[in-house]
Amino acid sequence: MATSIKDVAREAGVSIATVSRVLNDIDVVNEDTKKKVLDAIKELGYRPNIVARSLKTQRTKTIGILLPDISNQFYPEIVRGAEDVSNIYDYNIILCNSDLDIEKEKEYLRVLKEKMVDGVIYMSSSLRDEILELINELDLKTVLVETRDKDGVLPSVTIDNIKGSYDSTNLLIKKGIKDIAFIGTKKDNMNAWGDRYVGYEKAMNEAGIKIDSELVYLDSIKVKSGYEGIQHFLGLNKKFKGVVCASDDIAMGAINALRDNNMEIPKDVSVVGFNDNFAASIFYPKITTVSQPTYDMGSVAMRMLIKLLNKKELDEPNYVLEHELIERESTI
Repeated sequence: MATSIKDVAREAGVSIATVSRVLNDIDVVNEDTKKKVLDAIKELGYRPNIVARSLKTQRTKTIGILLPDISNQFYPEIVRGAEDVSNIYDYNIILCNSDLDIEKEKEYLRVLKEKMVDGVIYMSSSLRDEILELINELDLKTVLVETRDKDGVLPSVTIDNIKGSYDSTNLLIKKGIKDIAFIGTKKDNMNAWGDRYVGYEKAMNEAGIKIDSELVYLDSIKVKSGYEGIQHFLGLNKKFKGVVCASDDIAMGAINALRDNNMEIPKDVSVVGFNDNFAASIFYPKITTVSQPTYDMGSVAMRMLIKLLNKKELDEPNYVLEHELIERESTI
């Protein structure tokens, strides 16, 4: 027979109401009594009825994490950081992969609301107005990771993506490279990936280097975009000595395409990635890239969300964590 709350109360020598207060983290219980109850719970292996508890408290101790592409090495480390913090505070996670599809994002947000999640950590390829409107309509407590809403209303954890891409472009410029291509996504995307084109554009403009629109390939952040981007440039007979990529996956695709066209990296073309995925450090050649503190992004976002759920004031509503430019073998 399953252990009941009555069994816990009897073992701890307290009332059922006291056990309930401890389970619901109500502060009126003194520390000694709380310890007795927690010890009894552990000793008896008691697991509270989550459904009954959520109906009473209107909280499920569950958090949804929505990400755009689970196959991208960048996101699992963010999830790991968030999950480690959620475990500390006894929250469960529902993981949703939108496959870069805005309709799937909408559907997952509705499903998470139906599942009565307490809040959402949101990473996305878009963050369009219709998504923000849906978050507000569903009244979902939300923390953004990797991106910010245009009005800065929702709490967020990011790096300065414009500065990161600016730094990587400047690295090539300082090495004397002027013919620099860019492979990524459109700058009007309301997310980190769009900001990376803005950083490239800013560095080129400040250096007085005219951007050749035929050396800009805007598609996705996947490996195939890197490969197809290089093939596109070569098909136009364009000359370039450097490529700034909006992700490490793009950089790997670009390097493979350059190799397939008998070009050496970095002798013929220098390539810079973004994110510092694990593969970037073992790929050949090892990729120069902008490193993001992915684990910290997830853990900070989860702590922020849990604070919101417990009606505590945030120390900082929009965290901007530090990035680092790591030079490896793909640049001269």
